[in-house]
Amino acid sequence: MKLAINAAGLRKSYGDKVVLDGIDLRVAEGTIFSLLGPNGAGKTTTVQILSTLLTADGGQAVVAGHDLSVNPSGVRGSIGVTGQFSAVDTMLTGEENLLLMCDLHHLSKAEGRRRTAELLEQFDLVEAARKTPMQYSGGMRRRLDLAMTLTGAPRIIFLDEPTTGLDPRSRRTMWDIIRQLVKDGVTIFLTTQYLEEADQLADRIAVLNGGKLVAEGTADQLKRMIPGGHIRLQFTGVPQLDYAAHLFGNASRDDDTLTLDVPSDGGVHSLRSLLDHLDHNRIDVASLSVHLPDLDDVFFALTTKDGVR
Repeated sequence: MKLAINAAGLRKSYGDKVVLDGIDLRVAEGTIFSLLGPNGAGKTTTVQILSTLLTADGGQAVVAGHDLSVNPSGVRGSIGVTGQFSAVDTMLTGEENLLLMCDLHHLSKAEGRRRTAELLEQFDLVEAARKTPMQYSGGMRRRLDLAMTLTGAPRIIFLDEPTTGLDPRSRRTMWDIIRQLVKDGVTIFLTTQYLEEADQLADRIAVLNGGKLVAEGTADQLKRMIPGGHIRLQFTGVPQLDYAAHLFGNASRDDDTLTLDVPSDGGVHSLRSLLDHLDHNRIDVASLSVHLPDLDDVFFALTTKDGVR
């Protein structure tokens, strides 16, 4: 596995307040990595350090093949950053904002015009190109912000709460854009307060609390860490429900719906074992469904208010 980001022991303090307390991060190329945590947990500080906007007090990091402390300019030339708040110039048109970014990336005028036209098309901003962002909706402004980040064709993009304040339709549009970027080989480092967003997008998720990483894995792996998962069995009659309830003594039953909830981590091994048990005892089941805790449950179980323990 080739890593886009490899950080070890990152630390950052402001006076007596420890913001990052020796965190390790490994992000594979061409994936979406999401960092979750309550306000004050250190998410934005992590992004600022990895994107060279802040200097860590300790630890090491390699970003896009460049050592953060030795070659920060190499890091900056390989990444893009879209912050929590739109960075567009509201006095310039959308097209002029993009052309300005192309100039800052030292593209020739012809290449800048080509790249601008390409991004306006990609982000569905062609009709709004000659309008100022003051005339844009929130979703359009965020799309322009991300398009500006892409003018330099970065290999890694840091998205710090990119869909904050967007309506559900605009958020879904941003998700589609992010997924396409990853298909094109870009690595996304995402922080978000929307747990559904991390669940939908991220290949791996890390949970930050009190400056420490308290869990990391896929969304399903994190959900299985939290109690409350179960397999729901529904039966056609009370006799079958009675027999199954006797067989699974730790299950909870609902006579009105003829269902039995058997505690489970939802894994393949657990499901296979339960099915074998049912088959061995010749119990017919009308339907079966797996229920796992969601990322909200994970978040509340692993974090504290304001990210401080």
